[in-house]
Amino acid sequence: MQEPFSLIGKFMLFAGAALALLGLVFLLLGKAGWTGKFLPGDLVVRRPGFTFIFPLATCILLSAVLTILIWLVSGLRR
Repeated sequence: MQEPFSLIGKFMLFAGAALALLGLVFLLLGKAGWTGKFLPGDLVVRRPGFTFIFPLATCILLSAVLTILIWLVSGLRR
């Protein structure tokens, strides 16, 4: 069994790398001009001094894509 500090260290390295990768993805999406565009079905409420955005269609699409990816990866691991 590994020491607790070793496990915590590995987890922190993995989490840091995942956050760095996620940050890179956001930077690239911002430069590609994809951000700020909404799908039909995304809820946007604009009032003076207030904007509420709930990306409902984007969440559903992202959930479907991630579900398929996880299903494919788990199928390859068997």
